[in-house]
Amino acid sequence: MKKIYLFCLLLGPVLSFAQSKSIYGYTPQSASAELKWEEQFDSYLKASNLDSWMKRLAGRPHHLGSAYGKANAEFMRDLFKSWGFDAEIETYQVLFPTPKIRVLEMTSPQKFKAKLSEPALKEDATSGQTSEQLPVYNCWSPDGEVTAELVFVNYGVPDDYEQLERLGIDVKGKIVIAKYGGSWRGIKPKVAQEHGAIGCIIYSDPKEDGYFQGDVYPKGPFRSAAGAQRGSVEDMPIYPGDPLTPGYGATPDAKRLDRSEAANLLKIPVLPISYGDAQPLLAALTGPVAPEKWRGALPITYHIGPGPAKVHLKLSFDWKLVPCYNVIAKLKGSEFPDQWVIRGNHHDAWVNGADDPISGMVAVLEEARAVGELVKAGWKPKRTLVYCAWDGEEPSLIGSTEWAEHHAAELQQKAVAYINSDGNGRGFLFAGGSHSLETLVSEIARDVTDPQTGISILERSKSLQLTHAATTKNKKELLAKKNLTIGALGSGSDYTPFIQHLGIPSLNLGFGGESESGDYHSIYDSYDMYKRFKDPKFAYGIALVKTGGRATLRLANADILPFDFKSFHKTLNTYLGEVTTLLETLRESTDVENQLISEKRYVYAADPTEKYIPPTAKSVVPYLNFASLQNAVAGLEKAASQYSDVQVASIKAGTNWTPLNPSLYRAEQKLLSDKGLPRRPWYKHTIYAPGFYTGYGVKTLPGVREAIEQRNWEEAQEQIEIAAKSIQAYTEAINAVSSQVNPAGVSGGK
Repeated sequence: MKKIYLFCLLLGPVLSFAQSKSIYGYTPQSASAELKWEEQFDSYLKASNLDSWMKRLAGRPHHLGSAYGKANAEFMRDLFKSWGFDAEIETYQVLFPTPKIRVLEMTSPQKFKAKLSEPALKEDATSGQTSEQLPVYNCWSPDGEVTAELVFVNYGVPDDYEQLERLGIDVKGKIVIAKYGGSWRGIKPKVAQEHGAIGCIIYSDPKEDGYFQGDVYPKGPFRSAAGAQRGSVEDMPIYPGDPLTPGYGATPDAKRLDRSEAANLLKIPVLPISYGDAQPLLAALTGPVAPEKWRGALPITYHIGPGPAKVHLKLSFDWKLVPCYNVIAKLKGSEFPDQWVIRGNHHDAWVNGADDPISGMVAVLEEARAVGELVKAGWKPKRTLVYCAWDGEEPSLIGSTEWAEHHAAELQQKAVAYINSDGNGRGFLFAGGSHSLETLVSEIARDVTDPQTGISILERSKSLQLTHAATTKNKKELLAKKNLTIGALGSGSDYTPFIQHLGIPSLNLGFGGESESGDYHSIYDSYDMYKRFKDPKFAYGIALVKTGGRATLRLANADILPFDFKSFHKTLNTYLGEVTTLLETLRESTDVENQLISEKRYVYAADPTEKYIPPTAKSVVPYLNFASLQNAVAGLEKAASQYSDVQVASIKAGTNWTPLNPSLYRAEQKLLSDKGLPRRPWYKHTIYAPGFYTGYGVKTLPGVREAIEQRNWEEAQEQIEIAAKSIQAYTEAINAVSSQVNPAGVSGGK
């Protein structure tokens, strides 16, 4: 009795604190019940499950179409079933090229043949599974055989080619070699192709993730001289997924394009190599010394070329259709079965993939297991939960894209939100997504404790943002802000088809920042590596379970779905300020640059003994009319404020929001453009998109921003009007909801 009394004394303040917490979208009574269920959810979690599942799932290579990939899908399906889910494997037939021939050799001024292999290590138990491993290659490179002089192009992004132009270097008819980093890998051959190159080599410089950063594997976690990064070079900013079935699911009987018709496939051969293989090639270059910012950490002088290094590149692939195994597990909602909260992570990897993606996948599995335990204890989700383990993410987001395209109409009716995770590590919460969900994420981050410091993950992440803020003004703004600032989503993981093609509110959640390494897309992304250097006790795996689990549970049972339109407006208003400032800055810089050019300042500043071609003057930047976009954003501010007042009043009045919630989650679809973005209509969201030349990196207000960056003034004005109309439609959807709730807080649809 004494122990029970003491326990109650200790527990009392905790329960009182829990009951005093509010949850956006919940009545006080519902919030109290929800917090108790979340405490119970946490009590079920076991780090040992994450450990054992990682060892099982990453035990052998499991790329798209592999035998072990299928075995993993079946294993997870059976786990979901054992936890009470209705689970199945939904299979698509998709294109997936694998290498038959890979040759890279230097033919002059000396002979050298690249090894193109990663050696097995005694310290890494799975690194020797050679017969099952995909070799080092870039998926979606075309077949090809080319021989030409080599040119070093730094990261191979558009700005680098402007620098080459100043130096009088043309890559037409040449093979380029670019460093990983600076942009997504697929941008490098894309830009090289646009400039007339006939081949592209991508290497991992030790400055990025090798010995410059720390000890290399197996002594430390960074990339060794033999480590190389596999990866996709499909032009995903055009469209992701199976390149032969754009916009529709790759079912067995689907109509398929001829490969030559696929707009997102490149025309020049591409191959990734290690810095051990790259060093002899770079050392053989002459020509201008590379600018200081271009230089890596190899013990050589970095020259640009062209030549005298001449290389021969020969690639051939098996262009075959393979099965893509998506695991789909559903737990039917007790009140709103046709409203779906979708939680996903991919299960395929380039090789063993313990970090990418299994570290995130095992957290999603443990989340689902704990949900099953809650159901046994009497909890019921009001809305249907859909847990997904995607296949084929690595080649080009194939599994999620094909499923989303195949079920597009149903998803746009039923999907409340999509919550994604991918790889997970030690450190800080990184969250991105629809900014109408920023308050949801902030409250979750408030309620989850960081396993290393004992403070909330919100305060830990805010501390990171504060210490990295660029200016005093930024720091003051962050100090004054109570909520966590979430990022915007570009591409690179399975949220892409949901938010950017279908307009489904989405989140991407994960931890990292203190487990940096060089194992990415190599044979060393293994269980042994992860246990030594990433999250040895799976403490941050459990933190991800708690974070993702709360997002799922709160969306499932909210009285009013927790969309905070004021948060979205504030962020959107920032984006509007950025694009107007971008235009003003571009106008000013163009005027100054043109003056420098006309006065020959660049010519006089250049070394007369070295070749230099001055830039040419650019056309004057005109004034664009932002009035429609500014008015649309101002209208959204008013609507969001009115909605917030209505929502608060209706929570107090106990309003029945049953008929109104679908309008809330479908509002994001109003931000889609029927025509899509210029030159890539698959991407329809007018607020978030991957950049045309950034790949994974996001462009906000993308139609407007990229038209300005590309100095396409007519298109920029058109995109201003398109974005304004989509925001107006979004505003009207919010106003329609507010108007259905009368001052007494009673839904008009009750």
